[in-house]
Amino acid sequence: MAVLFEKTKLLTDKQFHYCPGCNHGIIHRLVAEVIDEMNLNGKVIGVAPVGCSVFAYDYFNCDMYEAAHGRAPAVATGIKRSVGKDTLVFTYQGDGDLASIGTAEIVHAAHRGEKITTIFVNNAIYGMTGGQMAPTTLIGQKATTCPAGRSEEWSGLPIKMCEMLAAVPSSYYIERVAVNNTANIAKAKKAIAKAFRLQMEGKGFTMIEVLSTCPTNWGLSPVEALDWLEKNMIPYYPLGVYKDKEAE
Repeated sequence: MAVLFEKTKLLTDKQFHYCPGCNHGIIHRLVAEVIDEMNLNGKVIGVAPVGCSVFAYDYFNCDMYEAAHGRAPAVATGIKRSVGKDTLVFTYQGDGDLASIGTAEIVHAAHRGEKITTIFVNNAIYGMTGGQMAPTTLIGQKATTCPAGRSEEWSGLPIKMCEMLAAVPSSYYIERVAVNNTANIAKAKKAIAKAFRLQMEGKGFTMIEVLSTCPTNWGLSPVEALDWLEKNMIPYYPLGVYKDKEAE
């Protein structure tokens, strides 16, 4: 009998702790599938941060490190320089981790051209700690720390990490994707695969930003959250490639 679908070896059997409708499970699956299809089992090390994905080491069936809040790129830098080019090293970070306390870490990892890959999950809010405003929260979007909606006057405009890191001279490949429908999921997997391939070819810093939902803290159903992402996040955070030195 032909096998139409099977569980990737790069995910453990542990049940996800994520809220219903959260996109972390989809993104975990894509990362694991790519590693599996690249035959890198046993040749990959991941770095989990502080945030909703803090327990990523329970789900990825590979060597994992736990980093202090925002410091995953620094930890990954040390790992990559120790293990060498034949091992894939990736960080898996949320926007509260990467775009806030970890801003300096990610900018300077890109600035140094570190040969690591960052999977950056942007759901525009602090998910783990109760739904506070994040650097990525949209203007008018409500959070526990801005119940009337984010104000440009008091909080500035939301930060755009792809645009920022694309401007760093030593960054190599930067792309923003989403996982809100089947077509975008396929594109997201392709982007992750390219970032991993470029790293294994010895190229510089790569980052894939994945727009994601947070139904619990957004106060929406999973279906409503996907619709909100489509109508609000993608117009402000456009999908596509922001830097690709391979194509230059």
